[in-house]
Amino acid sequence: MKNLFEKWNSISLVKRIICGMIIGAVLGMAVPNAKAIAILGSLFVGALKAVAPVLVFFLVIAAIAQHKEGHKTNMKQIIVLYMIGTLVASLVAVIASFAFPVTLVLAEGAKDVTAPGGISEVLKTLLMNAVDNPINAIINANFIGILTWSLIFGFALRKASDRTKEILVDVSDAISGAVRAVISLAPFGIMGLVFDTVSTNGISVFTNYGKLLLVLVGCMLFVALVANPIIVWLNIRTNPYPIVLRTLKDSGLYAFFTRSSAANIPVNMKLCKELGLDEDTYSVSIPLGATINMGGAAITIAVLALAAAHTVGIKVDIATAVILCVLSTVSACGASGVAGGSLLLIPLACSLFGINIDIAMQVVGVGFIIGVIQDSCETGLNSSTDVLFTATAELCNRRKEGRKVDYKTVKADAKAYNEANL
Repeated sequence: MKNLFEKWNSISLVKRIICGMIIGAVLGMAVPNAKAIAILGSLFVGALKAVAPVLVFFLVIAAIAQHKEGHKTNMKQIIVLYMIGTLVASLVAVIASFAFPVTLVLAEGAKDVTAPGGISEVLKTLLMNAVDNPINAIINANFIGILTWSLIFGFALRKASDRTKEILVDVSDAISGAVRAVISLAPFGIMGLVFDTVSTNGISVFTNYGKLLLVLVGCMLFVALVANPIIVWLNIRTNPYPIVLRTLKDSGLYAFFTRSSAANIPVNMKLCKELGLDEDTYSVSIPLGATINMGGAAITIAVLALAAAHTVGIKVDIATAVILCVLSTVSACGASGVAGGSLLLIPLACSLFGINIDIAMQVVGVGFIIGVIQDSCETGLNSSTDVLFTATAELCNRRKEGRKVDYKTVKADAKAYNEANL
């Protein structure tokens, strides 16, 4: 049994996950009523969601408390990249919606949900989340609140004794160890998630809303494989695809199946560590990205809002389209502060065209129907971009310092980092 366990762990985690995906898909088609298998997926996502708030809280406090004077971080550049990436994503969505206009078969309106009344309400919710009770923020996985209080406590503890700082580091290391244990169970969790998706949804979602899904997924693929690499190249001036594909494989794949940016925070932090990135930076940028770096959400908001306009016969001029780009960007950044995420911000975008709330909520209903695919792709794009832009900012600074920047350099730095921390 021990030998079997060792052989299993010696196989690449990605290969193990692919095996889990195949087995889950086969079981979903062969024994769709064996719902006990789906529990594995729920347990995996639940464990990641449970540990992520605690991990972020202590990791950020430890990183800030340990921060040395004169040590530069790349947070300003990362935030700029987050905003540019989200704006570009919304622009791609608007252009695609004009090039391939979609009309909808409106679904029954989403029940028991209330859309925000305006952008001011979205921003107010975001700000109120920032000053939430820290214990309550951890319990409810409110990462804006967690970040706010962990930064405050971290700066306050910078004058603490070395022993206190060592304890904080020990606690964050212990939580990181627990996270690694959970991630090692990913193949079984992914198997359960794939089984649940295949056994529950079938292919009906493709037949009824195929064109809408093609536009949505096409936009997200274009951003992931064309737009984002261009942004990365402009910063590092070397082939961006090795790092782009690495983040999609090691971050986007997890996020696609977990459909939760919060659950993917531990995965992203582990990837940043493997890449040898600065912990002072990524311990803040990754949870921040999970709340404001929402290119996928911007695409969803823009595409569905314009689909609603095409459905009711409203002609959208260029000026209004530009306003929609900005509105969807700002709304997407506030999506984490609204229950239901990007879908419940669609009525806000629809109001720009004078579409009434009844029709807008029917569009939200369509969003929930295709959510199994739309939300998976959206989360995969959002989460992988968090690591991509964090790495981009650091690689850009390495280039400015005159150091050679390529994927081999990243891997070499990661190897040196790991050897130094054994």
